[in-house]
Amino acid sequence: MTRQAGVVRLPRMSIIQSFRSVLSPPHRAATPFLALTGGIALLGRATPWRPTRLIGNLALAGFGFCLYFFRDPRRVPPPRADVALAPADGRVVSVELATPPAALDMGTEPVWRVATFLSVLDVHINRMPAAGRVTRIAYHPGQFVNASLDKASELNERNEIALTLPDGRRMAVVQIAGLIARRIVCQVAEGDEVLAGDRFGLIRFGSRTDLYLPPGVAPLVLAGQTMIGGETVIAHL
Repeated sequence: MTRQAGVVRLPRMSIIQSFRSVLSPPHRAATPFLALTGGIALLGRATPWRPTRLIGNLALAGFGFCLYFFRDPRRVPPPRADVALAPADGRVVSVELATPPAALDMGTEPVWRVATFLSVLDVHINRMPAAGRVTRIAYHPGQFVNASLDKASELNERNEIALTLPDGRRMAVVQIAGLIARRIVCQVAEGDEVLAGDRFGLIRFGSRTDLYLPPGVAPLVLAGQTMIGGETVIAHL
């Protein structure tokens, strides 16, 4: 880890880590997609009729894509309680002051928001940025504009989660659908106690995840950096 101009720069995943990530078992949300594409692939390739075999080959390619997209690699959070971790893999597209989502009742004072864009090639498992208790969840239907655009945080379909830290401060994570993403999966409920790095959902297929830091906490990352969900330190709490 290196520091330049007050910004912590973390190393990218090693080749071995990347290889292990690709070969990780899929998340259970992949089950219906794997069953559908796998079944079509088996039936299609079992017949000598050329068009059917072509369909089978396409389904087999879809099966491989689903294995890759829904991969769920093991992550090891830093053994510290005073940091906020990246809630998702991907590229930081903006770091700016913004008002927390109104539905979460976190006040109107602007706080730092770190927006991470997930392409279809990134791991899509969302992870908790810190330990605490889920105190509010608010789902909003909406549009499906490009998730890398700033307006996506207000216009797109999204799921907002408020997390109360052990010291009483609050932060928020927002799952935002994108151009291709049409389904937000959230696996936590209000009142749940969570640990830093815990899986809490995913978004299919390609999306964005925003992290709103507690008041007075400044981020240590810049736009353009690559995040590793559940491991990359975004801020010191």
